[in-house]
Amino acid sequence: MSENNQYNLIADRKGMVWDVLLYVPTVIALASIATSFWFSDNQNMGYLFYFLTCFFLIAGVNRIFKTRLMLFPSAPVSFAIEDQRIRLGQKNGTQVNLIKNIRYYADYAGKSFGISGLDGGGRQMQFVFLKGQFSSEKEFDSARLVLKNQFKQ
Repeated sequence: MSENNQYNLIADRKGMVWDVLLYVPTVIALASIATSFWFSDNQNMGYLFYFLTCFFLIAGVNRIFKTRLMLFPSAPVSFAIEDQRIRLGQKNGTQVNLIKNIRYYADYAGKSFGISGLDGGGRQMQFVFLKGQFSSEKEFDSARLVLKNQFKQ
């Protein structure tokens, strides 16, 4: 295994703008639809759309603040691919070691990938990494290639 399998992540501000442009109008539209159903005779549809509003709000906040901007304490800020394990450094200073059942998940567009696995305490953990979090496209491709070769799905 080569020694250059350490990756430090950066905040993806360009991607954050795209996520804001995606999630904010979606949440506003869903909340508006939910409110219109709530004040009509179809409150059951109002419940459904309020649920969808909350779901997209939580997913958007998590994606923007944890994945894109890395502001949450549990956000990964670095990771190292070692022999049959992955060591992740989190923003709060905690080290997470994925040691068993490690899986690599690539997306079809090639703009992100995910990893999952069990840590030393037996907890299932999963992380998503985006192209904009890497300092260069070459570094992103290198990480994908190493993960793909070492942890085939």
